[in-house]
Amino acid sequence: MVFMGDRTTLLETGRFVQRHQEHAVDTVDTAEAEYEARHRSAAENGDTEAMSVLGSLLLRRGDLDGAEPYLRAATAEGDRAAANNLGVLLHQRGYADEAAGWWRIAAVAGSAAAAHALGRHYRERGDEPAAEYWLRQSAEQGHALGAYALADLLEHRSDVGAERWLRAAAEQGHREAAYRLARTLDRRATAEAHAGAADSGTVPGGTDPRTGAGGPHTGTAPATGRTDLRRPGGPDTGAALATGFLDFGTGTRLPGTGTRLPGTGTRLPGTGTRLPGTGTRLPGTGTAPAHTGTGRPSRGHPGAGPSGTGTRHAVSGAGGLDPAVEAEQWYRQAAARGHRRAALHLGAILEERGELKEAGRWYLTSAKDGEPRAACALGFLLRDAGDEDSAAVWWLRAAQDGDGNAANALGALHAARGEQQTAERWYRAALDAGDVNGAYNLGLLCAAQGRTAQADQWYRRAAYTGHREAANALAILLLQGGDAAGAEPWFSKAAEAGSVDAAFNLGILYAGRDDDRTAFVWYERAAAAGHTEAALQVGIALLRDGEEQEAERHLRCAAGGGSAEAAFRLATLLDRRQPPAGPPALGEALNEKSECEEWYERAAEQGHRRAQVRVGMLAAGRGDLEGAARWYREAAEAGSRNGAFNLGLLLAREGSEPEAALWWSRAAHAGHGRAALRLALLAARHGELDEGERWCERAVELGPAEVAERAARLREALHQELTA
Repeated sequence: MVFMGDRTTLLETGRFVQRHQEHAVDTVDTAEAEYEARHRSAAENGDTEAMSVLGSLLLRRGDLDGAEPYLRAATAEGDRAAANNLGVLLHQRGYADEAAGWWRIAAVAGSAAAAHALGRHYRERGDEPAAEYWLRQSAEQGHALGAYALADLLEHRSDVGAERWLRAAAEQGHREAAYRLARTLDRRATAEAHAGAADSGTVPGGTDPRTGAGGPHTGTAPATGRTDLRRPGGPDTGAALATGFLDFGTGTRLPGTGTRLPGTGTRLPGTGTRLPGTGTRLPGTGTAPAHTGTGRPSRGHPGAGPSGTGTRHAVSGAGGLDPAVEAEQWYRQAAARGHRRAALHLGAILEERGELKEAGRWYLTSAKDGEPRAACALGFLLRDAGDEDSAAVWWLRAAQDGDGNAANALGALHAARGEQQTAERWYRAALDAGDVNGAYNLGLLCAAQGRTAQADQWYRRAAYTGHREAANALAILLLQGGDAAGAEPWFSKAAEAGSVDAAFNLGILYAGRDDDRTAFVWYERAAAAGHTEAALQVGIALLRDGEEQEAERHLRCAAGGGSAEAAFRLATLLDRRQPPAGPPALGEALNEKSECEEWYERAAEQGHRRAQVRVGMLAAGRGDLEGAARWYREAAEAGSRNGAFNLGLLLAREGSEPEAALWWSRAAHAGHGRAALRLALLAARHGELDEGERWCERAVELGPAEVAERAARLREALHQELTA
């Protein structure tokens, strides 16, 4: 609670802060005015350095008319910085060739900024040799923009030297260089990971499991994947030409101080003469420029490496940091300097590592700076945290900025809420933004509504662009319409493109044609990519061929992936290998469970009826009648006749014959011969001879042979009793 006195204090404090801020601004403005006035006075008295500084101040302010006389006067007196800034001014006026003349003069005198500007000038005109020469001159003098521009030129030519200069610029605080260096290292880490996966043989990544028959795997989840950060993008910042070229003076004068320079726009006399202090010749003279060092770290940037240790880290394989680790460090540096795309990538790295809170902060930073992919990714984080409303806000922001992935996410959100028209509108927006997932999702939406012709149209549109899951969905649609011949090529196209579901569905297709060999090939391919049901089918086929060891491996994979049938079959395989249980030794624990029982239980917990019956039998064998009854009841209620029969046995043993009779009746009607025989015996014992005779006849029909024989004898006895 805030009392009146507290509110007054807060208001007074606010006014004080406001007055203090206004005073600080006034102080800064006054200091700048005094600084400018001091240099203006000195310039009017003929001070060359003051004329150069005043000209640069006016140029930075945008007062070109006011700056030009001072810059020309200082340049005429041999001021190197003024010559560079005069070039900047002329470039801004549109006199590029004249600007280049002054930049050349300043660059020859040793201005790194002028060399950078001149290099950019030549590159814009397509003269890459001259551009490289001057950019290298700038970079080797420690100019961050020169190093970055040189790296950009070399990278454009796929020159391996580009990374060295990106690193040099990044170490001096150039945020775009830090970002691009991180991208380079990131791509290298990805390539190394893929190469490692290839060396290890790893392949990156329904049917009725009891019969191998059934419908294809549809994979019908909407395509609303995480933000794709692999798409190439241009630089995040593209400063105007003049921004990095201003030279505010270092006291260095042009050669021949005190003499007037050649006229504006003319070349230096004696083309081919050596530059001061470089020992190299100008382009076109036949002498290659020297390539030494990476430039000086900029002042105020402690440490040259990304971790601030003062040493540069070598890439993986050269005794330094792993590329992925170093990439993260450079992303972090670029993001800290306000690079929105670096913040996006850093957020993705942190999210993948599970550091969701920090990932969210970087996504938020990037999204607020206008990066739609970061807004989209932030939406997914919020959605996963259960805050769909906030997620929708960020997805809307991203979608309005043209992010197709966010539009797809909004479509899926509205579809899940039953708002089909709104969902369709967003899927169309995603498609308009160039995201082919929009067409795929429109196909899913139409298929769910029974609009088969439109679903076919959208699936085809996505499939023709190479969307593998759309090709798989189209094949399923054709198969459901009875066009197996038309479905097969689309399944094949999707499978060859890497769709695991399509590979599995091809297995089903060939199994339906009794082509078990080809079916096995596709099942095996899908299983290698981690498809659970495919691994089950491979395991079943191997068991059938007697290859138990290989079968066990695949069954373990499928069971670990959540297949109840695989868990049951694995348990059965392990159960067969166990020696017959003998009487427990003295002091031996009776409740210890074997591995096969654990797999039976896992399958039972997933609702596998045969596994539930088996777990009940094992529990009964341990004397756990309560546990046995629970599992039998679950199986019986799910439709298991064996579960119903066994539950009846337990209930009869406990004296609950009426309830036992109900479960035996359910089992007998489902085709269980022993249950029919039990009902016949129960009826005979209660004197219900006609009822007993009818159940005997049913038991004879159902079998097996032993039951049929006993039921026939009982039926004869009952018949004699009835006719006596």
